[in-house]
Amino acid sequence: MAQLIDGKAVAARVRAEVKSEVDRLRAERGLVPGLAVVRVGDDPASQVYVAGKKKAAEEVGFRSWEHHRDSTLSQDELLALVHRLNEDPAVHGILVQLPLPRHLDAEAIISAVRPEKDVDGFHPLNAGNLLLGRPATRACTPLGVMRLLEEVGCEPAGKRAVVVGRSNIVGKPMALMLLQRNATVTLCHSKSDLREEVSRADILVVAAGVRELVKGAWVKPGAVVIDVGMNRKEDGKLVGDVEFSAAAERASYITPVPGGVGPMTIAMLIRNTLEAAMRQATPSAH
Repeated sequence: MAQLIDGKAVAARVRAEVKSEVDRLRAERGLVPGLAVVRVGDDPASQVYVAGKKKAAEEVGFRSWEHHRDSTLSQDELLALVHRLNEDPAVHGILVQLPLPRHLDAEAIISAVRPEKDVDGFHPLNAGNLLLGRPATRACTPLGVMRLLEEVGCEPAGKRAVVVGRSNIVGKPMALMLLQRNATVTLCHSKSDLREEVSRADILVVAAGVRELVKGAWVKPGAVVIDVGMNRKEDGKLVGDVEFSAAAERASYITPVPGGVGPMTIAMLIRNTLEAAMRQATPSAH
């Protein structure tokens, strides 16, 4: 049976590391990182995520602000808010919670956030720097996955890594981060022969948003399985994109859902905000 990778415990460690760094910065330089979260409309999942982000920010000693606007907000009004936060020196990180209401152009809004304040790692400049292997803010979820692999002593170099799902938020940056660590990477999508590809993976990261898409029987014995999916069954139970119990019989390590990757996303957002604050307070870093 696979060992469970406890994302909650690892996320708590990341937050503790950030908190001690924040305490030091405040004492030595009077610097307090500031995170502004922008939420438009009343998407219930977004409400939960934003509350979690705010709570984590306050726990580590950040200043944090939530700018909640009605779903009737216009594109120009939202751009004006982002511009104001870009200019505010107390705000080191800006996070625009997705999804936005349909009439708003999410790409234009994300591109309007200053790259150095983009703590989600979604700005085209940060995404491009990741592609080129340059320093940049990395997307939080794949960054959290890399930390989980590190925690269980899984070194990607020389291993075959398979990423299922090619979103800009998880799949693509995940593949690039694994490639940077010298894994041989395959990126799968709806036209891939999943059974075939999954069966060869030493490291399997599944982020397709399809309930139990990857069958446990396909998993290579001894593989490390990271399930990014979060789907609700008819009975209200949360399950991932991997058929958990069957996969756990074959894998060496596996993340549970919930309690695996989820807590890491917020922990890495907090870490990204700390690093953004430090870079902005050190002008020579630009």
